[in-house]
Amino acid sequence: MIKTGKEHLSQLRDGRVVYIGDEKIDDVTTHPAFEKAAQKVAELYDIKHQEIYKDVLSYQENGELCSTWFLQAKNKSDLRKRSKAHKVIADQTSGMMGRSMDHVASFVTGMSTNPDIFDSGKYKFKENLLNYYKYMKKNDVFASYAVVPPQAARNPEFYQKQNLPIPTLSVVEENKKGVIISGMKMLATSAVFANEIWIGNLVPLAPDQIKQAITCAIPCNIEGLSLWMRQPLSTHYDNQFDSPLSWNMDETDVLVMCDKVFVPWDRIFVMDDAILAREIYIKTPAHCYGNHQANVRYWSKMELITGLCNKIAKATGADQIPAVKETLGKMSSLEANLSGMIHGQIEAAETWPNNHMTFNRRMMYAALNWCTENYTPIVDELRTLCGGGVFQMPASINVMKNEKLKKDFETYFQTPQMDAKSRMKLFKLAWDVVGSEFAGRQQQYEKFYAGASFIIKNHSYRETPWDYFDGVVDSLMDKYDLPEN
Repeated sequence: MIKTGKEHLSQLRDGRVVYIGDEKIDDVTTHPAFEKAAQKVAELYDIKHQEIYKDVLSYQENGELCSTWFLQAKNKSDLRKRSKAHKVIADQTSGMMGRSMDHVASFVTGMSTNPDIFDSGKYKFKENLLNYYKYMKKNDVFASYAVVPPQAARNPEFYQKQNLPIPTLSVVEENKKGVIISGMKMLATSAVFANEIWIGNLVPLAPDQIKQAITCAIPCNIEGLSLWMRQPLSTHYDNQFDSPLSWNMDETDVLVMCDKVFVPWDRIFVMDDAILAREIYIKTPAHCYGNHQANVRYWSKMELITGLCNKIAKATGADQIPAVKETLGKMSSLEANLSGMIHGQIEAAETWPNNHMTFNRRMMYAALNWCTENYTPIVDELRTLCGGGVFQMPASINVMKNEKLKKDFETYFQTPQMDAKSRMKLFKLAWDVVGSEFAGRQQQYEKFYAGASFIIKNHSYRETPWDYFDGVVDSLMDKYDLPEN
């Protein structure tokens, strides 16, 4: 099925435990910190029911409509459909909500195309994974994930010497019905608006960390689970004009805290296997499906920033300066670079695993690396074009409510290129990309989206056909030898 926004909002009123500091949130759909972003998430569900998007955002399976991100790709046409669906979703938020409902769903769908890996060693969890994929697909589930240990857990000896529990989430008990987990995981972006949390390990584990090597899925309202929210970004303004992105696109980031949470066996996918806990992402198309979505989502953001650069330059009259034209041409080429890398992942798709196709992994990781390394300089180009204009605007558009202030504002803040209100609207949007708290969160998010930069480069190293490149060198060297004389 494909659910509506109203249905999804009703599912969020499920008794989940969310904290902002010491404040316990009763209803994330009505609390000021979450209400507007929750409505934006609901909109993302509702557009699937619009005729213009229906063919892109859904597909038929056994007579039932399913969301496109659950489509197992068998050919390039399927990959194109998936990619287009991600772009439609990303465009609704200009790429600012990275963990939309198509992200983790793509990971699970990728795993479902190569499920045999889950039947390994002591445990046979293949059917668990396939059943969970079917459950997500049938119920149009929005899942977030928490797949990184807290930074505090990097020095376990500190806790062991003091006879304290290591903070990172671990299995603390096992019985016939399932396991008990306790501890922390980070960082479950969008979990406040999700139905479920996928708990796993994208970071390599040591052989002695087998009790941390648990991969499972739990409902967001399960007993013993609490979500600890960072400082909200959407409560500083009383209108969207003054804070156009912060207003309804703070997707939230929460620390997942488990206190003796029970997980039944049928919701467990990896257990006591430190190696497999990470390999499920890279020995299936999971990482590729999920991060292709990330590439496409970033592309939507890149389109916004490129457009802002051009409009800001026009608003100041700087667009006719040769150096500014050069900058705008640079921004255009950067956007085209990413677009090409995304389309290349489809045109150079891999026939893998059996009877399926997936996006080209090397090109996907190259794009992922490009995105994380370039976001700061990209935003800095927009920052430079803005100059001091972002500081010259009134604190709020509410000046328009006072007739004297309105008259002065419209008189003195206009330019030959743009009236005062339109200019302020443009610069407020630019500020939410380059300088607000929301902008700061976006910059940190993009920089560490897939982990530290060396992690992404190691993915590229792993997927590189080094024998082929060695062969290129050897083939050339084979064409000559020592001189005869």
